[in-house]
Amino acid sequence: MTATYVSKLECAYTGEEVEKNIPQTLSPAGKPILVKYDLEAIGNNISRLDIENSEDPGFWRYAPLLPVSKAENRVSLGEVITPLITLKNSVKDLDSLPGVVVVKDESRLPTGSFKARGLALAVSMAKEFGFDHLSIPTNGNAGSALAAYAARAGMKSTILCPDDTPEINTSETLTQGGDTYLVNGLIGDCGKIIGEGKEKLGWFAVSTLKEPYRIEGKKTMGLELAEQLGWNLPDVIFYPTGGGTGLIGMWKAFHELKELGWIDCKFPKMVAVQSTGCAPIVKAWEDGVEHAEFWENADTEAAGIRVPSAIGDFLIIRAIKESNGFAIAIDDEDIIAARNKIGREDGLLMCPEGAATFAAYEQSLKLGLVKKEDNVILFNTATGLKYPLPKVTKTIDKNNKFNEENFR
Repeated sequence: MTATYVSKLECAYTGEEVEKNIPQTLSPAGKPILVKYDLEAIGNNISRLDIENSEDPGFWRYAPLLPVSKAENRVSLGEVITPLITLKNSVKDLDSLPGVVVVKDESRLPTGSFKARGLALAVSMAKEFGFDHLSIPTNGNAGSALAAYAARAGMKSTILCPDDTPEINTSETLTQGGDTYLVNGLIGDCGKIIGEGKEKLGWFAVSTLKEPYRIEGKKTMGLELAEQLGWNLPDVIFYPTGGGTGLIGMWKAFHELKELGWIDCKFPKMVAVQSTGCAPIVKAWEDGVEHAEFWENADTEAAGIRVPSAIGDFLIIRAIKESNGFAIAIDDEDIIAARNKIGREDGLLMCPEGAATFAAYEQSLKLGLVKKEDNVILFNTATGLKYPLPKVTKTIDKNNKFNEENFR
C-alpha cells in the first residue's frame, strides 16, 4: 500500500471543489480539474533526499506528489530520467554564451515521447478506478503512449487520429494494441466522435485536460528538471505548446516545490512555442485575452502542436503572464531548418515540435526577448524518427572505378 497525499480536486477556473474518490472529467463549469495535495503532510514525511534515493523508475520516484494510491496500480514500461543535453555547435553563431542552451530530451521515454508521462498516470488511475477500455483523440504520440500503457495494464484502447497523422505514429499505435482509426478531420473532430461514443461504447476518454491525471504525469517534467539542476530552475523554458498540458503541469510543479521548501529560487519565464500554421495561444497572448479563438485551417509539419483549440487556454496564458514569459509562433520552414541544423551540428535528432523551440530561441534572441546570458531549457518532446525525414539521394556505382570526386 502506498500513501496518497491528495487532499482534493478543484475546478481550475472557479476553484469549486469536486469529489476526489470517483472518476472525474471536466468540472461543473466545463473546465479542467486540478489535483491538490496536502503539501504540509508531504513536507513532514518526505524530504528531497528521500526522492533522490528513491529506487522507483523514472518519474515514479515522485510518487508522493502523484495521485496513485496503490503501488500495484502503477503501470510502468521502464521509465527513465530524461537527459539534459547541452547544445554546443548549434549555438556558436547565435551570439549566445556556451553551455547555457540545454535540451531536455523526452525522446528517451517509453514510446519515444513525453506523452508517456501523462498517459502512464492516466492509465494507472484508470486501473485504480477499475476501467477496462480507454479512448483518446491524438495527433500521434499520445495515441501510441495510451496503446502501450493500456496494453501493459491489460486494458482495451481506442485511438482516433486525423487522417494525415504521420504513418509511423499510427502504425506504432496499432502494433501496440490500440484499436486505431483515421478521421477525415482535425484532433477536435476526433474528440467529438469519442465524446459521442462514451455512452454507447462504454469507454473512458483520457483526452488532454478532460480528466485530472494526465497533467500530474506531465508535471513530473518540472519536478525532474528541478532535481537535475540541483533543486534549482533555469531562467527560461521554451516549450512546444498544443494542448499545453506540460507547460501547465510544470508551472504547477514549481509552485508545489516552492511551497514544500524544496526550491528557493526565481521561477523561469515560460515561453509557449507554436507554429504560424496553428497559433491560437500566440494570438490570444498578443490580444491580451485568456481564451483563444478556434484556429481555422490549422496546418503545420509539427503535428504535435496542431491543436486549433485548447481547453486549458486560460491556464497556459496565466502561466505565461505570471512568469513574465511570452508566446511566439515559428514558420514551418524555420522549424525544419532548426531540426536539420541541430542534427547536423550537434548529433541530436529533434522532433519538429522540439526543433521549434530552438527556432523560437533564435528569434527571441534577435528580438531581445531573452538575454544571451540566460540559462535556457528547450524541450524536445519526441524522437525525430517518428516524423518524415529527408531521403538519401547520393549514389555510388560499385562497378565504376573509385573516384574521390564522388565524395566531395
